[in-house]
Amino acid sequence: MKLRWLLLLTPLCLFLAAPGLWADDEEAPKKTESKKAKEELVIAHIKMAGSLPDAASAAESLFGGSNGDPLRTLLERIKKAKDDPNVKALHLEFDGLGISWGKINEVRSALAEFRKSGKPIYAYLEAGNQKDYIVASGCDVVIIPPLGGVELVGLRQEMMFFRGLLAQFDLRFDAIPIGDFKSAMEQFTNDRMSDANRKQWTELMDDFYAILCESIAAGRKMSPQQVKELVDEGPFTAKQALERKLVDKVIYPAEITALIQRDLGNDKLVVKKDFGKSKGQDIDLSNPFAIFKLLAPPKEAKMSSKPKIAVIYAEGGIVTGKGGPSILGGNEVGSTTMVDAIRKAASEPTVKAIVLRVDSPGGSALASDLIWQALKECKKPVIASMGDVAASGGYYISMGAERIFAEPGTITGSIGVIGGKIVLEGALKKYGVTTEVIARGKRSGLTSTTQGFTSEDRTAIVHMMTDIYDGFLDKAWEGRQKAGNTRLKSRDDLKALAGGRVWSGPGALAAGPIDGLGTLEDAIAYAKKVAKVDGDDVEIFLLPKTPSIFERLMDPSAELSLRSLAVDRTLLAVPQAREALRLLDMLMRHRQERVWMILPPGYEIK
Repeated sequence: MKLRWLLLLTPLCLFLAAPGLWADDEEAPKKTESKKAKEELVIAHIKMAGSLPDAASAAESLFGGSNGDPLRTLLERIKKAKDDPNVKALHLEFDGLGISWGKINEVRSALAEFRKSGKPIYAYLEAGNQKDYIVASGCDVVIIPPLGGVELVGLRQEMMFFRGLLAQFDLRFDAIPIGDFKSAMEQFTNDRMSDANRKQWTELMDDFYAILCESIAAGRKMSPQQVKELVDEGPFTAKQALERKLVDKVIYPAEITALIQRDLGNDKLVVKKDFGKSKGQDIDLSNPFAIFKLLAPPKEAKMSSKPKIAVIYAEGGIVTGKGGPSILGGNEVGSTTMVDAIRKAASEPTVKAIVLRVDSPGGSALASDLIWQALKECKKPVIASMGDVAASGGYYISMGAERIFAEPGTITGSIGVIGGKIVLEGALKKYGVTTEVIARGKRSGLTSTTQGFTSEDRTAIVHMMTDIYDGFLDKAWEGRQKAGNTRLKSRDDLKALAGGRVWSGPGALAAGPIDGLGTLEDAIAYAKKVAKVDGDDVEIFLLPKTPSIFERLMDPSAELSLRSLAVDRTLLAVPQAREALRLLDMLMRHRQERVWMILPPGYEIK
């Protein structure tokens, strides 16, 4: 027993006794740089990898690798290279950049801003997948290796339907939607798209295809029609891509530095790997004490007296409570965490305005309303910035903002509600479980998972959902009127755009649910303007704080509610199936909630 306690306490003693081993590298005194280093002219190298999470700070995944830099960190590194007089060129190395349509515009906008400095950007892709290539096409020189290629093949959406999968476990989903386009649970109740759902996704496909063709056309100095013709010819080998002017050079990566030196006429240029990356971002797991860095909660920076814009991130499905990382991957936006963050920003005297950054398909109607109310109570200007998706509950929390910005590739709207529950009756019978019921009241089984909705249950829920839907419309109409949105002339105009229908950024701008197209930086610039604090001294205050791995392990909400289902591991390898299971898991863990505002899983067009 003594030996056991000794083994448990030894790491803790080492942790407490050797602060130098776990202290943040950035806090250690820095040696004075030599004059030679200061005068060194460099090629800034940045690796473009991961999903670029839209959160305040990146953290190692609990069950996998890193998601790469947070989007904001990557953009700051590109800006740092632009502003550094010693940087003479930017070398982007694409290594599995798995981003969606909203982030494509964010990164391309940052690259366009960099090019205003007159410095060239060199992009290297090995097997250029389509989204990587769209980003790379915004660079001056696009490079691929001799056996590489460009996978320019067009867009496709494959929406999976899981009614048959649920039936394998003798489960069924009893759904009650409000609105013809509210298709969030269609994948669990149908085996094919409804006509209304097909109509809205067809329109989205057209909008996203236009983004693809126009983005590449602008970068490669072609017409959109030429790009469309190339899409129908793809994919391309390195030789074919060079012939069709999709790329500029076909060389090996070892030759890139010499190419840049020749182009700039300076063979003294040196490559600075991972330019602008903080030493504290990577953790050396070969160091036995590195585990303490993972377990330690992030330190809050000391507040300065400078004016600030608070950027509050809402990334993932919206739920009541604290939220946080899901055991099946992804993140959940907890209403408690969000309300605390909003109140913290509202009470901090140096915070002059709030930018709400939303990347969420929605979730709980109750949680969405609690977040919306906290934003409405805030006396400071609130600006919304939509990322890849801000639909249903994600739109709900945005609609009280003074101005809503969306990306061209944002999926937004879906003003509507849906109710339902998973019915376990068949599964219980399959495994020999019987149920005896003693009840009082006609609607006592409304929340029961052992039976579906009765006609009385359905009537009661529809009545409740109709009230919530009407409130959604009222709040959306009020918000856009306060924002001075003139495209919506009446509440009926808004109602005609609702019913669960989704839009791209340009479609939402033309119809009226949003107020303008722009990046997160555009939203921050607008917040500075309305707060009258425009200037270089304004700081960005990021909220909410990211929990440590230890905090996530200790969080009881991380329990997997679907662990009793013997789901084949191969199914979890299918992204859309994993997203569907994540949604079902969220519904099960919050099954006390009857009404949801959420998009279906697998909404991304690839």
